[in-house]
Amino acid sequence: MAPSYLLAALPPPELAARIQTFRTTHNLKDAAAVPHITVKARSGLLPELNWQEKLREVAARHAPLPIAVGGPRLFSNGTAVYLEADSSEAVQLHLALLDALWNIQTDTRFFGYEGPGLQLHLSLVLQRRGVELSELLTAAQTEFADLEREPLAFTARKITLMRKPGPGGIYAPLEEWPLLG
Repeated sequence: MAPSYLLAALPPPELAARIQTFRTTHNLKDAAAVPHITVKARSGLLPELNWQEKLREVAARHAPLPIAVGGPRLFSNGTAVYLEADSSEAVQLHLALLDALWNIQTDTRFFGYEGPGLQLHLSLVLQRRGVELSELLTAAQTEFADLEREPLAFTARKITLMRKPGPGGIYAPLEEWPLLG
């Protein structure tokens, strides 16, 4: 199976370390092993990589992304426990990336959750056989209670192209694309 790609904003190192500790403590192993906030999911990012230069240009013209990371949540469809993320600027970048992809690949089909209603998030654990998300949500609510009280604000000055080699793999940073300024 071909590799898959996504574009993401990475959290500050201190938060990434806290997430890694939480995942290690609970023996969590899934594609979200490297903490990230997806700005463009894998749909339309074909392995041929003919989209990279155009999307890198879009990123270079976009302002840095102020992001606030809040407390833990469970997706309503039960697929993941995540930390809430909020950034209207990241959603604007997401929409600009969709437009650019559509202009170079008019037959691209995007995931249903992509578009103006994109729910930014920082995954803690993905649903898998043998993983009890309700228990992990409770543990995450304890571990990250401070973020529920006071979200962590930071500014992403670059986005990261991430690659997953295939099924069972993890998304890992491939290269960084600076944002404007």
